[in-house]
Amino acid sequence: MENIPSIIHRIFASQILGKDTRTGRGGGSTPIVLTGRLIKGASVAEILLAGETMVRGLYQHVRETWKRPKENLPQQYRRNRMVEWRREQVFTRIERPTRLDAARRLGYKAKQGIAIVRTRVRRGGLRKSKVHMKRKPSKAGIRKITMSKSIQRIAEERVARHYPNMEVLNSYWVGQDGKQKFYEVILIDPSHPSIIADKDLGWVSRAEGRGSHRGRVYRGKTSAGKRGRGLHKKGKGAEKLRPSLAARGNIGK
Repeated sequence: MENIPSIIHRIFASQILGKDTRTGRGGGSTPIVLTGRLIKGASVAEILLAGETMVRGLYQHVRETWKRPKENLPQQYRRNRMVEWRREQVFTRIERPTRLDAARRLGYKAKQGIAIVRTRVRRGGLRKSKVHMKRKPSKAGIRKITMSKSIQRIAEERVARHYPNMEVLNSYWVGQDGKQKFYEVILIDPSHPSIIADKDLGWVSRAEGRGSHRGRVYRGKTSAGKRGRGLHKKGKGAEKLRPSLAARGNIGK
């Protein structure tokens, strides 16, 4: 006798693949509505199969749009946005985030003590001048030299230097053109009363030891910094990354 999860899985497969996974015959096109409880005390939302996908929320639609911005956003709209952003100052404080889903996912809240700053950084590798010494042209070290620090981390550190009384919480990509990449950086004021009283963001102010979170962006404590240090990886292949690269003699990169 089949249990409820296997029945639901079989019905989903028959509706999506067009055949019954148990008999191999073609599936019907009749809309199916299932309601019930899979776990005692935990209600399950209605599963509506009428030839369309389930209803998604606002943040899911925004996330899907930003997964492929070239396909989902009109070309003229993106071009006008780049023209407008290039004419702005390098550090421009904005009223609300461009990517609300990414900002909320990285800790943003629409409250006092939090600010959003959009900045731009040049694209590509290092700009190195030619060394006029005796060596092979292939060993000159001019082209194809990439920093061990990502452009996103450079953007975060530049914003942190421009706003010394704030701490960088996180950042996210919002666009790029042929010469520059644009990022929006989430800044937080650790001395603001609303941040001190916040249950999710108060760790910046209530840290053990005075100023233990000062300059966190320069020590790779943001999400982009942890990615650059390899800390987004766990398990096999990441044995030489913890507790830190320097602690393991920089043999992890």
